[in-house]
Amino acid sequence: MLDFLARPESHAWHQQLARLLRTAAAPDFPARLDQALREQVGHDTVLINAYRGRRRPLLIHDNYPPHRHEQGIERYLSKAYLLDPFFTAVSDGLDHGAHRLRELAPDRFEASEYYDHYYRALGLADEVGIFCRVDAEVVIAVSLGFGTKSPPLTRRALQALRHLSPMLEALLNEYWKWQGGKFQQRLAEQEPVEAALASFGAAVLTAREQEIVRLLLAGHSTKSAARELDISDGTVKVHRKHIYQRLEVSSQSQLFRLFLDHVALVSRQQAV
Repeated sequence: MLDFLARPESHAWHQQLARLLRTAAAPDFPARLDQALREQVGHDTVLINAYRGRRRPLLIHDNYPPHRHEQGIERYLSKAYLLDPFFTAVSDGLDHGAHRLRELAPDRFEASEYYDHYYRALGLADEVGIFCRVDAEVVIAVSLGFGTKSPPLTRRALQALRHLSPMLEALLNEYWKWQGGKFQQRLAEQEPVEAALASFGAAVLTAREQEIVRLLLAGHSTKSAARELDISDGTVKVHRKHIYQRLEVSSQSQLFRLFLDHVALVSRQQAV
């Protein structure tokens, strides 16, 4: 430990940490945190979102240039978040630590229509989420993206983020204590587009078929969906056949497009 503390790079990091501690309560803390982490692990993109239950996430900070906002930010916050592994993980109770996207994603995530429609265009090869519960109802997720044209996320960098996560959680709690008030009303106003997922196909599908639709859209294979629901692979296949017949689609891509149309309709109805 003494050897580590005596190194020049340790001195620079602790100076940076001291600056973060002094500014944790300031409005610009998320941008400072972004810069500090970038110097340590070299991420390309960052999204800092606040999640409250299954409501639409609230964006706190990002570094996307204006020409990439539609794909990277607006499309995510309007509908894509419903199938995001990080959003699902928070909804399932994840509220601390640093986790790689591929650790949380379904087994066929990269073959899913969601991945093809939204994630592929981001140009990310890897992503790490740092999660922190800042009050009884709100979790903040710091999502660090590593591009396909940049140096890959190393095992060492991932381990560093995992070691840093308790300190980052303390800093984010301090930030939320002083700045969270200005976000609370906006979080309360965020419409739960989750209603679109809950109502998709409700007129013709059974409750179990709706569960299977959600798993398939998120990127679960037949085997994975069966495990999630504790049923056989064959039962999932039978349900999927009925789902396609009742919704009058013949492929996963058609099912996904039908879902997006439904989300857009529900969003317009909520806006009225």
